[in-house]
Amino acid sequence: MADNAASKRSSRTFMSDAIEAAKKHFLEGVAHFEAKRLEEADRAFSAAHKLVPDRPSVLTNLGAVRLQLGRPEEAVPLLAQATALEPDNLQAWAHLGIAQAETGDLDQAVVSFDKALGIDGKSAVLWTHRGTALREMGHLPEAVKSFEQAREHGADPHVIGYFLASMQGGEAPPSPPRAYVENLFDRYADDFSDHLVEVLGYRAPEELIDGLAPLGARWFDDVLDLGCGTGLCGPLLKGMASRIDGVDLSARMLAQARGLGVYSELVHADIVEWLKTARQPYDLVLAVDVFIYVGALESVFADVGRLLKPGGMFAFTVEENTRTAGVNPQELQLMPSLRYAHPEAYVRRVAADAGLQVRAMHRAPLRQDQAQPVPGAYYYLSKP
Repeated sequence: MADNAASKRSSRTFMSDAIEAAKKHFLEGVAHFEAKRLEEADRAFSAAHKLVPDRPSVLTNLGAVRLQLGRPEEAVPLLAQATALEPDNLQAWAHLGIAQAETGDLDQAVVSFDKALGIDGKSAVLWTHRGTALREMGHLPEAVKSFEQAREHGADPHVIGYFLASMQGGEAPPSPPRAYVENLFDRYADDFSDHLVEVLGYRAPEELIDGLAPLGARWFDDVLDLGCGTGLCGPLLKGMASRIDGVDLSARMLAQARGLGVYSELVHADIVEWLKTARQPYDLVLAVDVFIYVGALESVFADVGRLLKPGGMFAFTVEENTRTAGVNPQELQLMPSLRYAHPEAYVRRVAADAGLQVRAMHRAPLRQDQAQPVPGAYYYLSKP
């Protein structure tokens, strides 16, 4: 009996020590997470999870870190376990919904967001996530209701207005909210290029640049890469230009472009605002798959026309809308994808107003979207 009692005391002591150690790791993880040291937070929460595998708080935080690290497939089982152990865990349900959406499980994401909204029905963030999942599923009327709820509960009215305009038709807003675009590309900067090229079959930079030679354009002194992103155009232009400058709204993408060593200058700025004060003349300006997140092109074309040297080229792509019923071909269009479409009649009108001539134009896919080719147009304008 004495041995048995001693064994129980030893077991309790061991469990108490494990819980104390787990608590220490957990608090370290919280401190790292708040300081945005995500890898360190992951290690700390993982250590706590190993010691106490069934603690909802540990599971929730570890899942949240894995989500922030871009590993949603690892976050899902952790967060699902947290919700099973603690069904009223708001944060676990919210993070689970986001993780499921990022892994493409949109139906289950909506279920998780509904569970979270059942706990806190006034969360603008949750309503926005729910609306986004429904929009991506093509359930537009229900998505509209979610976004309206988000706006009612304090979401950014400019961002929500942009989302609603993409689904409700009518006059398109002239531009997307800057914060929306900047956050979008900063978030996907790390695997953006690989995803575009390997998953979405992206060849727009090659397609656009290959079209310059038949127009007699083979060498350029000064090139401007508008919306250069991670620098997909830079290496393609390296043997064709003395100087290449780039401008982009995403600081994280510019960091990758800088690592290529092909750009003379890289500027972190909104291209529309930057062009208004730019003074450097260029003999080639490129914009590949950029205008889908710019919107109205009047001021862009006017400023590019001002910067171009006589005889200079302006080459760019636009996305075209295949659903043209009831659409005015002279006007800018915002599609449910949250991307802008620019009809040919609109492009030609804006080009003429800027004093630019359309030298050539051809149509070809830009990339894949849900295994379907995205229709695009490739334009080559010149300054007389």
